[in-house]
Amino acid sequence: MTVTGSASMPASQTVGKALLMVTAFGWGLNWSVLKFVLQDWPPLFARGTAGLIGALCVALLAIARGDSLAVPKEARTSLVIASAINVFAWMGFTALALNWLKVSEGALIAYSMPIWAMMLAWPLLGARPTRRSLVALGLSITGMVVLMGGPEFSVAKLPGALFALAAAVLFALGTVKARKPLAMPAPAVAAWQVALGCLPMVVLGLTLEQPHITALSARGALGLAYMAIGPMALCYLTWFGALKRLPTAVAATSMLIVPVVGTLTAVPLLGETLGLRELIAIVLTIGGVALALRRDPARRET
Repeated sequence: MTVTGSASMPASQTVGKALLMVTAFGWGLNWSVLKFVLQDWPPLFARGTAGLIGALCVALLAIARGDSLAVPKEARTSLVIASAINVFAWMGFTALALNWLKVSEGALIAYSMPIWAMMLAWPLLGARPTRRSLVALGLSITGMVVLMGGPEFSVAKLPGALFALAAAVLFALGTVKARKPLAMPAPAVAAWQVALGCLPMVVLGLTLEQPHITALSARGALGLAYMAIGPMALCYLTWFGALKRLPTAVAATSMLIVPVVGTLTAVPLLGETLGLRELIAIVLTIGGVALALRRDPARRET
């Protein structure tokens, strides 16, 4: 798309950046809020319930906008696969990871997904990594080693690290395999993906976790409401709005704010510590991901 110097373009980008900041803060704060809810309900049931409520909110908004919720026959398989990878695996595995990890640890490992997308694109799409990509990989892996190599990181935290890493790799796989967007309105896609991905979480939660529904405290209920209305509903809409106004590379790179917000909000809200080791890990890992997302000047969007 070629920019012709229209006066409306800067205003559109300003709105896009504002929407992006709302998205990043909403998703980042969600990591700390989820910890509150996990004190009352088990992870799969808690995340799945919030997701279903959020999907209902988005579906109602789509109907109010006049969008159709009908899924074209040719899009059904892709929608189910995207729901399994981008919602069930991402939301479910990251929620499980927080049973063992601090917010800073879980968010940082999970948001390494652009690195794994870059590496998976080699065998799946034939896109060989460049020297810059390998440097980015080295920085991010070093950051995760620093994070996991501290005195606080014991073998007991290994399941959480593996769940967070699995979430990142599977989300990256979904990104690489997504050839083209579904021919549906964005709110309808979000509603169906979240609903289809979260319903199995609720079923598995009821079957395996056997939650005590009445154990949800007032603080947990507020957290659940935030998870449903904020990250699951509002932030999906602000994210799609930002993508309409900003280059994809800019939006993707800006999402590196999410684990930083999650880490910083966990300090006052959860009493988590943020020492020199965590700061070094953040700089290395986020720096590597940012380098991986950086576009080649010759391919920059115009």
